[in-house]
Amino acid sequence: MRFFVCKLGCPKNDVDAEYITARLMASGHEPVENPEEAESIIVNTCGFILPAKEESIGELLRLAQLKGTGSLKTLYASGCFAQRYGDELLREIPELDGAFGLGALDSIADAVTNASRLRKPVRVESRHLEYLDWKERAVSDDYPYAYLKISDGCNRACSFCAIPAIRGRFRSRPLESILREAELLAQRGKKELILVSQEATLWGFDLPGRPCMITLLQELERIERVRWIRLMYLYPSMLTEELIDYLGADNKTLDYFDLPLQHCNSEILSSMGRKTDRPGIERLLRLIRSKSQNATIRTVFIVGFPGETERQFDELKDFIQEHLFERMGAFAYSREDGTPAGQRPDQIPEEVIFERLDELMCLQHDIALDRNNSLIGTTQEVIIDAIGSDGVALGRTRCDCPDIDQEVFVHGNGFQAGQFCSVRIEAVDEYDLIGTRLAG
Repeated sequence: MRFFVCKLGCPKNDVDAEYITARLMASGHEPVENPEEAESIIVNTCGFILPAKEESIGELLRLAQLKGTGSLKTLYASGCFAQRYGDELLREIPELDGAFGLGALDSIADAVTNASRLRKPVRVESRHLEYLDWKERAVSDDYPYAYLKISDGCNRACSFCAIPAIRGRFRSRPLESILREAELLAQRGKKELILVSQEATLWGFDLPGRPCMITLLQELERIERVRWIRLMYLYPSMLTEELIDYLGADNKTLDYFDLPLQHCNSEILSSMGRKTDRPGIERLLRLIRSKSQNATIRTVFIVGFPGETERQFDELKDFIQEHLFERMGAFAYSREDGTPAGQRPDQIPEEVIFERLDELMCLQHDIALDRNNSLIGTTQEVIIDAIGSDGVALGRTRCDCPDIDQEVFVHGNGFQAGQFCSVRIEAVDEYDLIGTRLAG
């Protein structure tokens, strides 16, 4: 049967979708790139925050229309949203033929094979998600980077987050499993591995022998074809001095510190259930800067958390202007079912939240523009991700993660995806850089 997997949400979800694709191919089904050609469609949904939920529902409704206009016979939902709201999806979307939670690969394959219509969601007990012990993964893109999932679940009790309720307790993926997939990715031309999880700093604590993240990084660096390793989702209070030293040392692991700080005000951080406060955050930032002069610190903040006052928001703005993060994102607080923060009576009006979000991102825009202007005339190492139809290559510096950070438009000729080259920066286009490849 011809099938199409629609990927929604974060890179961790994209990896799950590639496991689904591989499982269906192992059952003899044929993947297609166009949903109009598919006889079965699986929408791998995201349920993290309200906009992600709305996108998931919108895609399900849009693709359901193909039952009347295309060759589509069955439509299924999988992923985080289906894990948590599968019953509601089946009840509210009559065109939906089944809802599958996380890791239900065999059940999805059986349903597609038999064109089954299931009226109850299929869920797998979270602690038994055996797909983390990698069997196969379908990688179809030509990008020189790949996301590599090293764990699932979360043990934190952040008051705003529903991830533990959706993905369960933290579970490290076995070292051997990670290395097998990393070798496969390298064989398929991936030069950069981006390690993703809910919390990278906790990896290994639940495995035999309790290996640490440095052990995993050292093993991955033995893979010859891999040149860059990027570590994502470092929980601030768990980031050790030893790991900071390792990221700042001369090795394949980039000195890219992805720290989701969420806020800087100590009262807000306490209400969020974060295990740190402003003095602790500032000590950590000073330590990183002292250990790695060229470190890239990327962070994200939540705007409009319940009870956030104008004074606390002003403190956040001052904090951002003081620390001048190389990369920063922000998102509007989303009221999630079943979370302590969602039950608080002091919710911030939506219009106030988005006013604050716009103000924060305008502030960061000016910081990013100043940083980029300071790079004009410098030479940067760039990895080429793709080549446009006009011959201009699209690349990134070591300071930039795909999809979330800025890009470099590189002029020249003879480019190939996965190529590393020296680029002289000549101009700035908002968040992006423009340059010319240097000879040699």
